[in-house]
Amino acid sequence: MRLFGPMYERALRWSRHAHAERYLAGLSFVEAFIFPVMPEIMLAPMALARPARAFRFASVSLLFSMLGSLVGYALGHFAFEALKPLLADLHLLASIQQGVDSLRAQMTTHFWGLMLVLLLAALQPVVPMKFITWAAGIVGVPLVAFLACMLLGRGKRVYLLALLIRLFGQRAEDILNRHIERIGWVSTVVIGSVFGWWFLIR
Repeated sequence: MRLFGPMYERALRWSRHAHAERYLAGLSFVEAFIFPVMPEIMLAPMALARPARAFRFASVSLLFSMLGSLVGYALGHFAFEALKPLLADLHLLASIQQGVDSLRAQMTTHFWGLMLVLLLAALQPVVPMKFITWAAGIVGVPLVAFLACMLLGRGKRVYLLALLIRLFGQRAEDILNRHIERIGWVSTVVIGSVFGWWFLIR
């Protein structure tokens, strides 16, 4: 069953629509807490079609990603609390709560290490933002610190893409398409190494 392919193709169609900027805002918003297609899929062709507005499109995407991350954070917090009775009935609550409490204790002990992990996770295109926002809400990462990490991580992604397209145009997208597999694996190794380092210093 093809799931992600049709979503990817739909996002590309949205990028050519007369109301593409609104679709980009909507995609950036829902991607932060539920949708599996990252907004850069729309941002790149929109910026290529209108390079002079590349940074405007990047700013729209960033703003609505931040709003969506707040929704994801709230969902992580309130969904976990709402599911506690069900998890208790399934005899899963104790072990999950123990893990959450352990992460909260580690957050207190190694706060800056956790912030680095969040920042790098938000920066990596292979790490779905929704996982970060939900997990941060469940663990209770301080909201200001969480938003700062999301702002820096996602902001660097969208503005770097806009800058590359302004500088190199179609060549930038061609390079990204040609090396996306390598970029993905390198990003995975980087974020895995950071997570491993953080757990080792606990």
